Amino acid sequence: MPIPEDVTGDEIDKDVRQELQSLPKTLAEDVARNLVMVARLIDEDPEGAYGYSRVALRLASRVAAVREAAGFAAYANQKYSEALAEFRAARRMTGSVELWPVMADCERGLGRPEKALDMAGAPEVHKLDKAGQVEMRLVAAGARRDMGQLDAAIVTLQSPELASSSVQPWTARLRYAYADALLAAERVNEAREWFAKAVEADRDGSTDASDRLAELDGVEFVDALNDEDQGQDEEPEAVPVDDADDADESEDSPAETETETQTETGSESAAKTATDIAPGTADEAGSEADKD
Repeated sequence: MPIPEDVTGDEIDKDVRQELQSLPKTLAEDVARNLVMVARLIDEDPEGAYGYSRVALRLASRVAAVREAAGFAAYANQKYSEALAEFRAARRMTGSVELWPVMADCERGLGRPEKALDMAGAPEVHKLDKAGQVEMRLVAAGARRDMGQLDAAIVTLQSPELASSSVQPWTARLRYAYADALLAAERVNEAREWFAKAVEADRDGSTDASDRLAELDGVEFVDALNDEDQGQDEEPEAVPVDDADDADESEDSPAETETETQTETGSESAAKTATDIAPGTADEAGSEADKD
């Protein structure tokens, strides 16, 4: 797959670069450039990112960072069985529990929420950092909702991290998940309060909390920019010579227009689309991937 000339491979994280030092220099550069493309495209073009991840995987399947990148690219494309296999391979290579929450979310994607809940109660969770534990809580709440246990999902999200007034990288997503669960339980007033709190914490626009809040408030947004562009495209009507004076007079009394604008202000694993696959498929995929 083509890679832009401005991509050198030096853009990757220093820890990943260190992993690639086990490869011949030219090969390491090729792998690094493909990994950079995965990182660049994974949000905007998941299919493109997946393609580059497969190239990197063919070049260096025994590098943990490559297996992890391939896992996230597959995950972004809802290829949960493949993603789980890659995450398992990366975990075996590194011994790290960092991928535990996303592995559990893959189980949800495969239609196995019970397995995700088992993983949420496993000893590995205690080895996660705070961000990882919050992520695991989000996955567990999602699994509860998958099983129709809405009240249990709400309780699962109630935590010191949710109650804290400090804003952390995970705060917006945690508040959003809680608001969404409350709304599903038809606790609309509480849901509105927590969507507002999610907006307050969502400094980088990682959620659509502002849209959800506006929807609850019955606010409809009008694209004024498009309306203005359409007005500019219209040809001005010619003014007959005899009516020129009348036209001049009319300019002294332009029609008034009103524009209402309303700004809403208020106080990091959302649910994934489930894919039904027969039990055991992920394990088989993992075995195939390890043969690379």
